[in-house]
Amino acid sequence: MGFLTPWFLGGLVAVGLPVWLHLLRKHKTTPTPFSSLMFFEQRTQSSIKHRRLRYLILFALRTLLVILIVLAFAHPYVRQQILPLTRSGEITVLAIDNSLSMRSGDRLAQAKRAAKSLIGGLRGGERGQVIAFGSRVAVMSEITDDHTALNGGVDAIEPSDARTSYAELTRSLRSIAQATKLPLDVHLFSDMQQSGMPTNFNDLKLNAAVKLEAHPIDAKPAANFAVENVVAPRRVYDSKKSRVLVTVAGYNNQKSTRRVTLVLNQREIESKNVEVPEGGRATVEFLSLDAPFGMNKGLVRIDSGDALPNDDTFYFSVERVEPRHALFVHEAGNTRGLLYFQAALDAAGQSAFVIDPAAVEQVANVSPAKYAFVVLSDVGGLAPGFETQLRDYVRSGGAVLIALGRQAVTSSKVPVSDTRVDGSRYAGREGERFQTAAWLDAGYPSILKDSRWGDVKFYQAIRVQPAKARVAARLTDGTPLLMDEQLGEGHIVVFASTLDNIANDFPVHSSFVPFIDRTARYLGRLEDLPPSVPVGSFEELRDSKEKGTAVDVVDPKGERALSLEEATRAQNIQFTMAGFYDIRRPNGRSELVAVNADRHESDLTPVAPDTLTLWQNTAQGTAGVTEGAEGEQKPLSLWWYVMLAVLLLAVAESFLGNRHLAVDKEAA
Repeated sequence: MGFLTPWFLGGLVAVGLPVWLHLLRKHKTTPTPFSSLMFFEQRTQSSIKHRRLRYLILFALRTLLVILIVLAFAHPYVRQQILPLTRSGEITVLAIDNSLSMRSGDRLAQAKRAAKSLIGGLRGGERGQVIAFGSRVAVMSEITDDHTALNGGVDAIEPSDARTSYAELTRSLRSIAQATKLPLDVHLFSDMQQSGMPTNFNDLKLNAAVKLEAHPIDAKPAANFAVENVVAPRRVYDSKKSRVLVTVAGYNNQKSTRRVTLVLNQREIESKNVEVPEGGRATVEFLSLDAPFGMNKGLVRIDSGDALPNDDTFYFSVERVEPRHALFVHEAGNTRGLLYFQAALDAAGQSAFVIDPAAVEQVANVSPAKYAFVVLSDVGGLAPGFETQLRDYVRSGGAVLIALGRQAVTSSKVPVSDTRVDGSRYAGREGERFQTAAWLDAGYPSILKDSRWGDVKFYQAIRVQPAKARVAARLTDGTPLLMDEQLGEGHIVVFASTLDNIANDFPVHSSFVPFIDRTARYLGRLEDLPPSVPVGSFEELRDSKEKGTAVDVVDPKGERALSLEEATRAQNIQFTMAGFYDIRRPNGRSELVAVNADRHESDLTPVAPDTLTLWQNTAQGTAGVTEGAEGEQKPLSLWWYVMLAVLLLAVAESFLGNRHLAVDKEAA
């Protein structure tokens, strides 16, 4: 027993108050009137009798009351042994990390051995469950007390190329706790990578019913080298213009030299040495990529010599194709628009299209169906047959870019389209009378957040009624500058000015090159596909028109990634391993997708112990105690009990005191 405020014990001197009241207080006799004292015997009265304690029970009550009040102020307590709490129906969850970093050395094997050892220690009737996690959580066993089933779940865990996500693990643990409505004793077997932690610590918050115990597996900052990134073209039209840029990263490493090799279709193309600084990065550039026509499998590898060889190779796919032809129609003698259009494509490094120029008079018998897209640059009337072919071409999925100039003023409508021409807005160059692009649709493919049109001067613009066309740009007076009209399956893009530097000075500004490049890609349906995607990415397999048609997907192991039912119904597929996926679509088009593991896994630096402790403490007060562990001693306050006794004694003293007082009055 102890006292939180022992200095109040000095108040025990107040115990003398009841002693004084009952013993030491001076005796007083009340005089009684009497007629004569002659018959009374005179004697000396002793004071000893009056100094005896009167009303012993009342005295005891008052003394004890004073003592208890003093003790209450001293705040007494006793130390109480808090016995371990028993968590009824607790489930032991074994969470095993199978991300890419667990491929380093024998980390995954160590985690499996540790998990099996824990399973062997479970007593009869204690239930458990095995889960594996990387970027997603996979349930490897049911909740059971069968050790054979639990060990089988551990054995079934295979290493993956996914990235560690402790946030995803936490979300799954919360879901399991909510679904089972039982407490979870979670044992985490992982290398505890810092890169697996989320940016928002709240994503790691555990339920009150979850207790987390970490079992770090070889958690130390090990040296590691990796091919961090490869920049390569997705399509190659001219091998002389193709470049491959490689970035090699080192983690927890000393300065060293590594050999970098470029491989195409299992054939070594070129090798170079690179010096990687301590904990830094280095780049290597290969100046040619002589790929044969068709789909090609490319990769870059290094001789790292570390314990994690799976990030020493970076895959990329490249397709060698012939450039597609595009028809550029112009008025005879007016080739300035052609000059600037071709120069912009060359400046953008665009070799996907070959421009075939033709005057208006030369296209009467030309079929547009063989071209990727058609450009009409400030043309007047078209031959009726050719315009009809252009309409059919657009309806079947083709695309036409129409630049309007002085020739459009003489016409009442835009060629090919039924869009009406309302006239021309012209501002002279003298006196800086011009208009600018006041509004741009940043989501339109030809613009895509490029807002550097503000300094472009437009001296002439053709006013066109957009009707149902999408307006992507407007001038300061509200005149539509760029419009996109859908006709059937194709598009008609109208630019309400010319492509030369007469009606505007657009061609001499830096924004003209990306505008022409993006417009050509959009019209030619040339997708900007990346040369590779990370593990966990999704790919669309079919559109709404291809329902019921089978898609064949072959994974990096050479096995079919989809079942027969999935091949006809699945809308997309998720890439779960590094390597090449061969997708064969119902329209006869094949696609080779290169998939790489997330290079965040290459940094083997473990999480700080303080951070791990904070994570475990997010489930406050729920940590279980193993059997046989000593309970914790905590002070138990006796203040309420003392005050209850004070109250009872005060009532008893009041009752007894009033009774004795009444007796004294009667005696008097």
